[in-house]
Amino acid sequence: MAVITIIAALASGCLIGLVLGLVGGGGSILAVPLLVYVVGVASPHAAIGTAAVAVTANALASLVGHARAGRVKWRCAGVFALSGVAGAALGAELGKAIDGKRLLVFFGLLMIGVGLSMLRKRRALDVPDVRLTRNSAATLLPRLLPIGFGVGFAAGFFGIGGGFLIVPGLILATSMPLSYAVGTSLVIVTALGLTTATSYAASGFVDWTMTSLLIVGGVAGTLAGMSVGRLLSSRKGMLERAFASVVIAVGTYVTAASL
Repeated sequence: MAVITIIAALASGCLIGLVLGLVGGGGSILAVPLLVYVVGVASPHAAIGTAAVAVTANALASLVGHARAGRVKWRCAGVFALSGVAGAALGAELGKAIDGKRLLVFFGLLMIGVGLSMLRKRRALDVPDVRLTRNSAATLLPRLLPIGFGVGFAAGFFGIGGGFLIVPGLILATSMPLSYAVGTSLVIVTALGLTTATSYAASGFVDWTMTSLLIVGGVAGTLAGMSVGRLLSSRKGMLERAFASVVIAVGTYVTAASL
C-alpha cells in the first residue's frame, strides 16, 4: 500500500471519528465518499464493507464512555436494535445486488435528504425519564419497531452505521433528549454495523488493512472530537447545522459524480 494511501486512510478515519465525537453521530455517512474519492477504493461495494467494519469498531469504543455517564436507554436500544438488525440484513443483501455506480447515486440522494432533515428544528418536548416498561410498551413499541426496521434497512443497504438516522428516529419514537439519543444510538450503530459488516465480509467486500487504518485514525479523531465538543457544548446547534451543510454538499457531489 502506497504511503499516500495510508496517510489518506488515517486522515479519513480521523475525520470520521472527529465528527462522531463532535456532534454525536453522522461520521459514518462520510466514510463511503471518503474511501471512494479520497482514499481511492475502486469498488463501491468494498468501500461500503470496509466502512461498515470501521464504523462498528469506532461506535463500540464511543459507547463505553456514554454508558459510564449513564446516557444509554438500554431497553429502547435493544428493541430498536433487534428490529434494525432484521432490516440491515435485508438491506445489505439487496445493496450487494445493486450496480456500484447506481448505489452511489442512491447514497448521494440519501445524504442530501438527511442533511435537509437535520436543518429542521425539533418541536417535540424532551422526556428525560422515558423508559420501556409494561405500561409504556403499548405506546413505544409501535413506534420503535417500524422506525428501527426502516433505519436498519438503510444502514444495511448503504453500509453505514446509521447514527444520523438513529438519533432522530429515537427522538421521534420516544422524545428522549438529544444527549440520551446519542448514547443510546451507539448501541444500535454497533448492532447494525456488525450485521452489515458480517454480510459484506462474507462476500469478500472488506479490505482489512484499510479497516485497521480507519479504526486507528477514528479513535484519535473521536477523542479529539469529544474534547472539542465539551468546549463548544453551548454551540452544539451551530455545529449540527454546519455538519448538515457539509452532508448536503458531499451528497450533491457524490450524486453528480456518479451520474
